[in-house]
Parts: sequence; structure tokens; C-alpha cells
Amino acid sequence: MTNDKITKKFNLEDRTAQFGENVIKFCQKIPRWPVTDPLIIQLVKCGTSVGANYCEADDAESRMDFRHKIGICKKEAREAKHFIRMIIIAVPSLKEEAKPLWQEAKELNLIFNSIYKKVK
Repeated sequence: MTNDKITKKFNLEDRTAQFGENVIKFCQKIPRWPVTDPLIIQLVKCGTSVGANYCEADDAESRMDFRHKIGICKKEAREAKHFIRMIIIAVPSLKEEAKPLWQEAKELNLIFNSIYKKVK
């Protein structure tokens, strides 16, 4: 793996932005009805919030501010996992398409959890 590929793979700003974009694209495929409408709204909110809060963490005013915003990233990624799971229950035909999105939410949650624990 070249340094460019390593840098790209671990560039959290790009990775979280891509996650948000993928959440939006996924949500556009979900059939709209009373059960899915609130799930779509919640998934878009938390899925796009991960990247927005990471940008804020990157511009944090202090270590405490950084840790707080990373904590929000961690929570939002975990919340995205939850809503992806609920959407799979509501629309089982999207299960295979949802798997990589759920996996990315899980990985982001683990990454932010690790960062959060290291920053005291």
C-alpha cells in the first residue's frame, strides 16, 4: 500500500464525509411510509452528524472540547448502526445493501471510541 492510499484510508474527514454521503444515497432508496419516514430522518441526522462533529473536533478550542466532540462522533456512529438495523427490519429487501453501511458505522464508532479513551 502506498503512502497516498494509507493517508486516504485513514483520513477521517474524508471517511466521515463519505459515510454521510452513503447514508443519504441509501436513504433515498428506502420506500416511504409511516414506519420508515422517522427512521430515514433519524438515520440522515446521525449519519451526516458524524462528519460534521468530526470537523468541529478538528477545530476544537481545547483538549476538553476535542474530547467532547469526538464523544459526539462516537455516539452518532453508534446511533447510525441502530437506525440501519431498524431499517433492515422495516425493509428486509435492503439488508444486503445496508450491511456495508452498518459495518462502516461500527468501524467509525470503534475508531472514535479509541480516540475518546486516549484523550484525557
